[in-house]
Amino acid sequence: MLVLGIETSCDETGVALYDTGAGLLGHTLYSQVAMHAEYGGVVPELASRDHVRRLLPLTRSLLENCARRLTDIDAIAYTQGPGLAGALLVGAAVAASLAYALKVPVAGLHHLEGHLLSPLLASPAPRFPFVALLVSGGHTQLMRVDGVGDYQLLGETVDDAAGEAFDKTAKLLGLPYPGGPALAQLAQSGNPKRFKLPRPMLASGDLNFSFSGLKTAVLTLVRGADPDNDAKADIAASFQQAIVEVLVAKSVSAVAGEGLDQLVVAGGVGANTALREALSKKAQRSGFAVFYPPQDLCTDNGAMIAFAGALRLKGGAPAGTGFTVRARWELDELRTVSIA
Repeated sequence: MLVLGIETSCDETGVALYDTGAGLLGHTLYSQVAMHAEYGGVVPELASRDHVRRLLPLTRSLLENCARRLTDIDAIAYTQGPGLAGALLVGAAVAASLAYALKVPVAGLHHLEGHLLSPLLASPAPRFPFVALLVSGGHTQLMRVDGVGDYQLLGETVDDAAGEAFDKTAKLLGLPYPGGPALAQLAQSGNPKRFKLPRPMLASGDLNFSFSGLKTAVLTLVRGADPDNDAKADIAASFQQAIVEVLVAKSVSAVAGEGLDQLVVAGGVGANTALREALSKKAQRSGFAVFYPPQDLCTDNGAMIAFAGALRLKGGAPAGTGFTVRARWELDELRTVSIA
């Protein structure tokens, strides 16, 4: 079965082709970062319009590069939510229209499920069950994953997500948009021990997170004295180290608490080098394995949607030719499906 995946939940237009026999044939992604940088953040209306401009040309280019024709497609998967409603509608409309024309099934996918399952595209890949750390600009969650659609929330952030805290802190330091990657790059030249920043909820006794207080601590530092470039690098390094320590500690506790030996890391912050190094070292010492998606599949992409769609359709998930979008959608609302 050849599945076309479409991702348009925010500011990246992604399409991919996944074959259940041959694996991922190819994927392509267009980022709107340069367009939104002028505004310091994503402008929803501009994002939607750009998806309209990019989606069909990207699909044609992908088919050509993969030596496939439109009529070769057996099913279409698209991001149904959560995300920006207007952006989601673009992908949903294209997916439903193509499915109707080709007379193939179409399935709406949960964006976070795509991220959760994306490490299965790596080699080696984890096996079910495992604990997943989903860490991105909008979400920081620990999940137990027993199969496709079978997810149990273990803990989540009570305020800012880790990626959101990265972006807001970068803005406090005067770094360019997008802030998270800029802060991580600056942190590489900084001293993480210079500033003592809090490790929120590190000893809370549960698996929840909180990062708004950490951001406020940085604000206090910046307001106390106008930092020079060296101080900014040290603040960035100290901030990043604080977040990494919390994420690692909670992840290790989750793996141990569930009695499992595998941790999967997914989402945009999963590409952070400091986080990967710290988790890998801790996993080796603690006797469990840690898995990451390929670097190019950490951010939003069509490959994770095509792959998750293939698993869902193979497992008997309902599919049709209509479409809906859900700007807000909790992951635990998904129905469990079994995989043959």
